[in-house]
Amino acid sequence: MVHKVGVLSDTHLPRFKRLPEALWEHFADVEQIIHAGDLSVLSVLSELETIAPVVAVQGNVEYDEVVEALPIKREIQVGFCRIGIVHILGDSKYYARNALVEFPRARVVVFGHSHVPYNKEQDGLLLFNPGSATDRRRQPTCSIGMLYIDDEALSVRGEIIPLAS
Repeated sequence: MVHKVGVLSDTHLPRFKRLPEALWEHFADVEQIIHAGDLSVLSVLSELETIAPVVAVQGNVEYDEVVEALPIKREIQVGFCRIGIVHILGDSKYYARNALVEFPRARVVVFGHSHVPYNKEQDGLLLFNPGSATDRRRQPTCSIGMLYIDDEALSVRGEIIPLAS
């Protein structure tokens, strides 16, 4: 079985008025959604839950309601794959080291914060940042991500999906 998991981060609502419309199209057939923090308000989760079940962590720019409701980090299992989720993973040169310290048994670590998409395998660990769904900052476009977890092949692949400007 191949599991399809939608991934997003740094939505910063209500500063940005709404989630991008393209999200519903891209995430239409996912079995789960991961939000890697900086949602800012909890209503983002209920909106995403109209698509699929959501797992989220708090970021560093959150209203109190988010801080009170969500953990700083968490680990989930999708098929054979253990996925660690945290908002801030530190400096890019230390991503792999920090990921292994935080999630020593994970196959994938999903993170956000930088607004810079990142999709790299290092020593059997996939490090995955979808970028920001609403705030491109210095990137050419906003972006979201997709994880494809294949239980039969025991493989996982990440895809960064640029959104139209």
